[in-house]
Amino acid sequence: MPYDDLRGFLDTLEKEGQLLRVTEEVLPEPDLAAAANAAGRIGEGAPALWFDNVKGFTDARIALNVHGSWANHALALGLPRHTPVKEQVAEFARRWDAFPIAPERREDAPWRQNTQEGEDVDLFSVLPLFRLNDGDGGFYLDKAAVVSRDPEDPGHFGKQNVGTYRLQVIGRNRLAMQPVPVHDVALHLRKAEERGEDLPIAITLGNDPVMAIVAGMPMGYDQSEYEMAGALRGAPAPIATAPFTGFDVPWGSEVVIEGVIESRKRQIEGPFGEFTGHYSGGRRMPVIRVERVSHRTNPVFESLYLGMPWTECDYLVGPNTCVPLLKQLRAEFPEVQAVNAMYTHGLLAVISTRKRYGGFAKAVAMRAMTTPHGLGYITTVIVVDEDVDPFDLPQVMWAMSSKVNPAADVVVLPNLSVVELAPAAQPAGITSKMIIDATTPVHPDERGNFSTPTKDLPETKEWTARLQRLIAESRR
Repeated sequence: MPYDDLRGFLDTLEKEGQLLRVTEEVLPEPDLAAAANAAGRIGEGAPALWFDNVKGFTDARIALNVHGSWANHALALGLPRHTPVKEQVAEFARRWDAFPIAPERREDAPWRQNTQEGEDVDLFSVLPLFRLNDGDGGFYLDKAAVVSRDPEDPGHFGKQNVGTYRLQVIGRNRLAMQPVPVHDVALHLRKAEERGEDLPIAITLGNDPVMAIVAGMPMGYDQSEYEMAGALRGAPAPIATAPFTGFDVPWGSEVVIEGVIESRKRQIEGPFGEFTGHYSGGRRMPVIRVERVSHRTNPVFESLYLGMPWTECDYLVGPNTCVPLLKQLRAEFPEVQAVNAMYTHGLLAVISTRKRYGGFAKAVAMRAMTTPHGLGYITTVIVVDEDVDPFDLPQVMWAMSSKVNPAADVVVLPNLSVVELAPAAQPAGITSKMIIDATTPVHPDERGNFSTPTKDLPETKEWTARLQRLIAESRR
């Protein structure tokens, strides 16, 4: 059965040997973030980390690196923990086709057990806050699901966005948020401010593992993350009604924070060590006034470490970036075979495709740059032939080194949009983008000498699976 809350998933991780309980006393800084940082250096089998003995915090329960390995990512989807990453992406794509599956509304959400309202709201009394990198400008909530609605069409379920955005705690009842312009919450905020209104918002922490995945997916504006969660879970996602906003929020969350983004009010937010592996500086960002906090008794505080890849963030947004791009491209170019956009949340993407005619690969690359995700993220696209596995970097490097003539196969497009967090952007939010066509030219493009390629022997695929099985058996 799929997991309805974080605690159920943590139980499974422990049974599978993928949860490490750190029992000795640790410091909130730097120990918590340093441990999560170290987990990212262990490799694809790294466990989730559990801390409940943190100096200065009473009864703190902190979970880190929950999605921080391919083993944990597989378990989040209900797959065996040894499922290879390429197979996880393929299964992700297969489940995508079941979208939409309507959610199931439930009562008695566990986060209703405790409440703070109005002047009694104090985030510091509920959350064991700590900095993630030593250059951060404060405490951050960086693994939350943020729920907002289109002010012009609030009854449209699909336009109710569930996204992940960084949130800085700037007071006991105040947060600063960075909405990237291409993200749905930024569109909602712009519409609210044009009407002179605050934007109601709900922020949920400690969510079930699939909700954490879909909150970072680049979906269409009117596509529901809850309906996608149902497709990935293979069962309706449980939701409940948040009391202050009336919004739909995950039923199993640990903490639900409700309030409003105050219209046309801005405050300095940052710096913050981001998924790019660089700090982003301080900028004037929207401010949230918290009106209500609901939480489970003894809530689990879930956070993730971001920094130079790979960290938990890269596992969390790997397949959920690749698959939307694959589906969006295939809708117009059925020749596209696979997309690997796992590097720095898709700032770089590798696409394999068949070609209809000369120049086709470059057309696919340009379309990738204009998908919902590509507009704000993809800065470099490498296109390879259909028989090159974009997840096999030696094959990609072979295609790059043997098929690319820079004079004709490298295209640079100036002054296009990118997230302001991209460190190479100049000015922030603007960059040049690059297409590298590493495919074999086809008619009428007659360049090069590619008429006699070597190919894998017909039996190679069978022997690859056979050797993998023998190696796994030898290690038991």
